[in-house]
Amino acid sequence: MVQHALNRQVGSSRGLWNRAGYALLYVILIAAAVLQLLPLIWLLLFSLKNNQEVFNLPPFALPPQPHWDNYAKVWSNGNIGTYFMNSVWITIVSLVLTVLLASFVTFAVTRMRWKGSSFVLGLFMVGMMIPVHSTLIPLFSMFQKLNLTDNPLSVILSYVAFNLPTTIMILLGFYYALPGEVEEAAVMDGCSVNRMFFRIVLPMTSSVMATTAIINMIYNWNEFIFVNTFISSDQYKTLTVGVQNFIGQYTTDWGAIGATLMISILPILLVFLILSDRIVEGIAAGSVKG
Repeated sequence: MVQHALNRQVGSSRGLWNRAGYALLYVILIAAAVLQLLPLIWLLLFSLKNNQEVFNLPPFALPPQPHWDNYAKVWSNGNIGTYFMNSVWITIVSLVLTVLLASFVTFAVTRMRWKGSSFVLGLFMVGMMIPVHSTLIPLFSMFQKLNLTDNPLSVILSYVAFNLPTTIMILLGFYYALPGEVEEAAVMDGCSVNRMFFRIVLPMTSSVMATTAIINMIYNWNEFIFVNTFISSDQYKTLTVGVQNFIGQYTTDWGAIGATLMISILPILLVFLILSDRIVEGIAAGSVKG
């Protein structure tokens, strides 16, 4: 009887500590979420101010008369519509090429037996250690010789080259974990390698491909250095570079800059919120090697 009461007391005490631990964890997570949202809230309020209000009002103060016309101004006068569409199609083309090529490489390295596969994989992984800034001058010189400067193709090729190693690394674990029996059965039924890859392997890897697609999309959409280095014409610039149009020699339209940044953030933020579960699912699936 005494032992039963003692066990009950210990269990109750342990449950109390567990609830306190969970409460503390939730407080920390909520605080972290608020800290993450503060820059977005600040940028939204920033985009609704004129130059005088930007410097005279507190950072998180709502202006007396919100300037929603900043958004209309950047869309009509700032050529933001063209920059937005350039960001969309350059991001999509680069994403598709990167994921498809990375899938080819990963399938060849993990599911096919040939000499030098480990060496080739090592070459791709070395690409992750090369700083982007160290390649700007060689790339610019090469694209200049190929007449690809001020051409979207130079940006697309750069995105694909620098995103391939990371994409392959994410795909590797998932491909190693794929059951070989399915492919063996397909080969015995007379299925060719190409047909097996497109009809069997790609559908089986759809979750991890979605993860790599989202990660590539975020990088391509927010990238600034390559576009700013290789592109000079307004007709090919993307949103991240187009914001410079509102920085003049003597004056800077800070409200328009804030509106442009908000327009550039919203699409990728919405996509991330909708598909964030796929990122976790794909990374978790690709982290286990069977």
